[in-house]
Amino acid sequence: MSNFFYVAPEQMTKDRATFAQKGIARGRSILASVYDIGVLMVAENPSVSLNKISEVYDRIAFAGVGKYNEFDRLREAGIRWADTTGYTYARDDVDARALANFYAQHVGDMFSEGPKPLEVEILVAQLGNMFHETKLYQIAYDGTISDESHFAVLGGDAESVKTRYQALFTEPVSRELTLRNAVSALAGSERTIASTELEVGILEDRGARRAFLRLHPDAIGEMLGA
Repeated sequence: MSNFFYVAPEQMTKDRATFAQKGIARGRSILASVYDIGVLMVAENPSVSLNKISEVYDRIAFAGVGKYNEFDRLREAGIRWADTTGYTYARDDVDARALANFYAQHVGDMFSEGPKPLEVEILVAQLGNMFHETKLYQIAYDGTISDESHFAVLGGDAESVKTRYQALFTEPVSRELTLRNAVSALAGSERTIASTELEVGILEDRGARRAFLRLHPDAIGEMLGA
């Protein structure tokens, strides 16, 4: 006869949360912040091909921390969802809130019913226009959505980075100052981060439909030295 071991739902939820949090904390933080005319996302990432920050749609970007193969699958699923929605209805019907809900449902289902929770935390950012406001939606490992008004920090030692950036943040300022403040918050007082070890993406109107741009390390270095 087989033996079945009972685990209280509260304990199972706690164990799954601890498992996911450990995986997310092993990575480096990502900081996203609104600046005067756009949204900036910066990650400590020396890889030139394994991107943590990417474009999803015309004015929407994605950032993920934790287990790379898991959040990259989410990124791909989000792109397919956005393309299908835009084709079926209209491009203006694709918005960050609906995409965040799509991600939250999947991540939440995996947390509660999957063989293991996803070791990821993700961000969906949208540049505002006449149809939508500029938004930052943070989705946690359990599917919880947070609507952040000015900036968000994911992964790593998020609380320390958030505290350091909060001390520097006042009102949306220039892209250059926002980047310097973000890098300072990510690095802390005991180390420096070279421009070649940074991945930076921005959402900004440039007179075209697409608003996402990934900055080259040379451009990042110039902005940090400006």
